[in-house]
Amino acid sequence: MTSSPRTTRSAAIWTLVGLVLLTLNLRAAITGVPPLLGELQDTFGLTGVEVSVLTTLPELCLGLFSALAPLLARRIGTEAAITAALLVITAGLLLRVVPAQTALFSGTVLAAAGMATGNVLVPAVIKRGFPHRVGPLTGLSMMLLSVGGAAGAGLAVPLDHMGGWRPALAAWALPALVAALVWGPLTLRARTRRPERPAAGASPSAAAGTPPDAAARAAGEKGSLLRSPLAWAVMVFMGMTSLMFYTLTAWLPEIMHDQGFTPATAGMMNSVIIVIGIPLGFVVPVVAARMRDQRPLVLGVVALMAVGLGGLLLAPRAGWVWTAVFGVATGSAFPIALTLLNLRSPDAAVTARLSGMAQSGGYLLAACGPLTFGVLRSVTGGWEASIWLLLLLVVPELVCGLLAARPGFVRPGPPPPDGPGQSRPEPARLSARSTESDRAR
Repeated sequence: MTSSPRTTRSAAIWTLVGLVLLTLNLRAAITGVPPLLGELQDTFGLTGVEVSVLTTLPELCLGLFSALAPLLARRIGTEAAITAALLVITAGLLLRVVPAQTALFSGTVLAAAGMATGNVLVPAVIKRGFPHRVGPLTGLSMMLLSVGGAAGAGLAVPLDHMGGWRPALAAWALPALVAALVWGPLTLRARTRRPERPAAGASPSAAAGTPPDAAARAAGEKGSLLRSPLAWAVMVFMGMTSLMFYTLTAWLPEIMHDQGFTPATAGMMNSVIIVIGIPLGFVVPVVAARMRDQRPLVLGVVALMAVGLGGLLLAPRAGWVWTAVFGVATGSAFPIALTLLNLRSPDAAVTARLSGMAQSGGYLLAACGPLTFGVLRSVTGGWEASIWLLLLLVVPELVCGLLAARPGFVRPGPPPPDGPGQSRPEPARLSARSTESDRAR
């Protein structure tokens, strides 16, 4: 990815509209399926295992395809990658209405792949286009993600009653297509402003108008984020926050039902967790972006999670109290993690790469949570061991969260030599920059 010049006011407004439409389309295709599972199972003759695969596929795809998003953006440009992602989402949603199991599963994979790409590139768009509005726009994005997800779940059954499962599944193809049409002109504009590449064999600084500092930064961006402890801390923190959220929302209704709450009341607790997270998704990034050191915020949020899990063990009948605690804890933790993708990155290119690494590893880690929780429940016959597991996982969440929240920037490690006997360019300089940026200020 290349850094673009400062956008004009009209381009900034157009980018903001595109950002809003993009984030609204990154959850609805997933949340609109669970309310229709019964009808889909009857229509397609799905077994219990196939239903489980259908509900797990989106999360797995978010992890697998997130790693490819930065590569795609560097190759064709951020705007083109987002446009392609939205078109893939549209195609996946339309494919799911074909009355065949293969189409249902393939369409789900396509839609999730597009959403994974969009998820990764949202922080990069904010960092590059609005570097002084990282907090508010990250908060706006988080809020719109929740609104889009809630709309997808809430409109699924009414649309099903109006026209059946096909329009209920395909309805979000239209907003995705509209968003792609908005990003199309941004793609064309970015291509006309893309600087020419230097000739083969020339050094980065040989490009016209490329200062030595920019050349050094470009050389550093060719390295691997896997060599940065700070990048790993961000990834694990994001993964743990996602694991807590997905595990609790998957199993809390069952836990509460076993404590004597009605199924309707137990299901309402999940809705309360999500609703509490909507305003926090906007407020927390703004607060985090204004703080030089986010460690107090991480400490408070993780402590709340520990209190909620401990309360669930000791006094499970106080379900509504712990539901409120979980709502604040999960509703604050993920926005913090998403904000750190920008705060720990020196520029939009590194933001995209860090976002890809954190979301890929994070979602794959989170996908293990609900399954492991359920297996422990089946093996032990109770909920205590599963809840203790989550309490133990609070420790790495806290440690990695505190490391990720320290002031400083992620820097890619120096790239390996091009061949035997060839040395890295300016190794001392790159090593010094990497060491200094990963160290707390």
